[in-house]
Amino acid sequence: MQLGDQNASGNVEDRRGIGVGGGLGIGGIAVAVVAYFLGFDPGTAINIGQQVSQSTSHETKQATKGAPKDEMGQFVAKVLGSTEVVWGKIFQQSNVQYRPPTLVLYDGQVRSQCGTGQAAMGPFYCPNDEKLYIDLSFFRDLQTRFKAPGDFAQAYVIAHEVGHHVQKLTGVLKGESRSNAASVRMELQADCYAGVWGHHAGLMKQLDAGDAAEALAAATAIGDDRLQKQSQGRVVPESFTHGSSEQRVRWFKRGMDSGRPKDCDTFSAASP
Repeated sequence: MQLGDQNASGNVEDRRGIGVGGGLGIGGIAVAVVAYFLGFDPGTAINIGQQVSQSTSHETKQATKGAPKDEMGQFVAKVLGSTEVVWGKIFQQSNVQYRPPTLVLYDGQVRSQCGTGQAAMGPFYCPNDEKLYIDLSFFRDLQTRFKAPGDFAQAYVIAHEVGHHVQKLTGVLKGESRSNAASVRMELQADCYAGVWGHHAGLMKQLDAGDAAEALAAATAIGDDRLQKQSQGRVVPESFTHGSSEQRVRWFKRGMDSGRPKDCDTFSAASP
């Protein structure tokens, strides 16, 4: 990606290195991860894990607010800044002001208004506080475990979580528990919104040749069918929560090709 001229967003909360006392025990982590992949929303999954652990959280240091100085922190802040420019313009076209989310960087465990999150659950968006939470170790997993390297693959992950924030602002994401089928359509729309951002990032000359392929590789790698095949050796479509690799790629490409949010109506499609 070419983000040299992109202003880094100041809407970053750096909690890396901040300890969280208590939190989820090993059993709580396991239950929370299972609950997440069974289709519970992040808040519900986290709270289930907390109930199992029966523990409380407290942070030992103050978080740093603003764009981080380190290379990876700067990258994340610039990607967030790019999404703010793109969605700000899109919302402005409808005479609505875009309210950007805050991105929280953390290590291992983090407290949110949806409960205590774990790195093992992957990046997540909490609609209660309008913050997206990312442990940067996920990007390492994306490259090594999921075989989806590249900076645009990492940017796609951020843009997907921002897509959930757009859903919150437009009234689609209400935070309640959803059926697996509804969850899939919600996640695929966020993929499509990530593609919408990618389209406009391309118009802003922020993409390199091959960047789109990196995002498609990431979408393929984290499809429910691919993950289930790796983890349990079989695919159970009824338990999908995010969509198959084919679905995730198709909806991302739709947003990437058109750049129009109206083309991301996964809920009206006969089949996602």
